[in-house]
Amino acid sequence: MAARLITIEGIDGAGKTTLAAALREALLARGIDAVALREPGGVALAERIRSLVKDPGLEIDDRAEALLYAASRAQLVAERVAPELAAGRWVLLDRYIDSSLAYQGAGRGLGVEAVRAINEFATGGLTADRTLLLAIEAAAGRRRRGDRGEDADRLERETDEFFTRIAAGYASLAAAQPRRIRTLDATLAPDALLEAALAELADLLE
Repeated sequence: MAARLITIEGIDGAGKTTLAAALREALLARGIDAVALREPGGVALAERIRSLVKDPGLEIDDRAEALLYAASRAQLVAERVAPELAAGRWVLLDRYIDSSLAYQGAGRGLGVEAVRAINEFATGGLTADRTLLLAIEAAAGRRRRGDRGEDADRLERETDEFFTRIAAGYASLAAAQPRRIRTLDATLAPDALLEAALAELADLLE
């Protein structure tokens, strides 16, 4: 079976990390070699960038923020994603280019196409085979984040309006690319969400 790049997207609190872990286990149970990685992060340099962009003590210009995410992504693709795919493994990626398009392109108002251009350069044009978009209202995502009992990072401290713009950005991306981006109800119970995710990957699993 061909290697696939599957990305999982959504606002903070949508449940991306939980789904990625469950999906990896489901694929392994089907005999498919799969790895789960996160963004920003996944490799040493990208993890350092992650600590910068999430630090609430730093002021980061919007364009600098977009470039930092693109730099992190470039290193992750070069060091892990591309080699894993070349080795025949499925890669489950917790966030990818669509995150930057939604967060910096729509949320920060930098423009989706401008942000897309720097990310196409950063990734060498590597695109996802399928994207699972976990849809949830901004307020519900914020409540979930609060339930974790963790201190909010720099982006998590943004307003509901910011996350509403991001959600709208994601919705626009999904409407423009329905073949690649499949929208799932993030309020589903974990088992039901996993089942829905696998249904949206069924054609790739054949």
